[in-house]
Amino acid sequence: MWISNAFAQAPAAGPDSGGLMSFLPLVLMFAVLYFIMIRPQMKRQKETKAMLEALAVGDEVVTVGGIMGKVTALKDAVVTVEISTGTEVQLQKGAITNVLPKGTLKSA
Repeated sequence: MWISNAFAQAPAAGPDSGGLMSFLPLVLMFAVLYFIMIRPQMKRQKETKAMLEALAVGDEVVTVGGIMGKVTALKDAVVTVEISTGTEVQLQKGAITNVLPKGTLKSA
């Protein structure tokens, strides 16, 4: 016989690799994901919701499309914005992205 028999060996005796240490990288990745992505997004949503709830007639706003105007009327989900003298558009509240400081828009 030229080929010797191969026998399976028992695993080396050492520290138990199972348990908490195997889940530690997964837990760390979730923690990093939470602090880098999820938490800032929730904070941004909360700020946007507060801004839309505080919206009042006379506020100067910017829409999603970049149109700037003054709020002339508010309903539950609809905002009427005057974009120039005599020109008003109705938008959903969600289309408002920013409230400008008073006096930013100059009337003609």
